[in-house]
Amino acid sequence: MPYVSIRVAGKLSKEQKQNISKGVTDVIAREANKPPESILIFIDEVPHENIAKAGKLLQEPK
Repeated sequence: MPYVSIRVAGKLSKEQKQNISKGVTDVIAREANKPPESILIFIDEVPHENIAKAGKLLQEPK
């Protein structure tokens, strides 16, 4: 059972999460020859202030 964890800074709409899930599922099913119903995808939305790059916290886009 393939397990995919995706972490994003900030929030995604339900439609964005659906499109990402569909695309990732399609690629794994095709390339790994796995049935789509066996693929689990977890999307974690992380506040910008909880992510740092080069020692500095990310700023939320304006």
